[in-house]
Amino acid sequence: MQSKATTVDQYLASLPEDRRTAISAIRDVILENLDKDYEEGIQYGMIGYYVPHKVFPAGYHCDPKQPLPFASLASQKNHMAVYLMGIYGQPRHEKWFREAWAKTGKKLDMGKSCVRFKKLQDVALDVLGEAIRRAPAKAYIQQYESVLQSTVKKKAPAAAKGKPAAKSKPAAKKAVASKAAAKKTAAKKPAAKKTAAKKRA
Repeated sequence: MQSKATTVDQYLASLPEDRRTAISAIRDVILENLDKDYEEGIQYGMIGYYVPHKVFPAGYHCDPKQPLPFASLASQKNHMAVYLMGIYGQPRHEKWFREAWAKTGKKLDMGKSCVRFKKLQDVALDVLGEAIRRAPAKAYIQQYESVLQSTVKKKAPAAAKGKPAAKSKPAAKKAVASKAAAKKTAAKKPAAKKTAAKKRA
């Protein structure tokens, strides 16, 4: 659920009191552990934490006009969520995160990068703070570029191998039509022989 707020203060002010309290508490944890090279603002209708263009000019590869997203905090329709892009695609980091969370005794409701929760008590704040602290902007940029490069390398060999060109639909139709014509011709030949035989008689 994307907010129309243009500042973090506006976003927080738009929330019901219980959600504002929970989101604000998690925001405090993020800011306490956030590397100085990240910035906070509104991104994709959520409270976002990102690498600004002055630090990483290339921006987000899906939309270079956007700064590189790192984390987000949002109030959705049926839950609240923290999105941790620094964990996405990092098996070792994700393993640590899941195990550390489990040790707190709190249930983890996690997708690829989002941690969903309905109340503040559901969140392992120390683990969340450590996950943010473990990913300074420079290390996050290196990780991001490494993932991009490996994706390009995987695509290149597949493109080099190539696939046999599939028959186009018009060509397939012509082939069917010519087969049908051949069958008609074959069917007419016996009839022609019978007609010739009658004439002789």
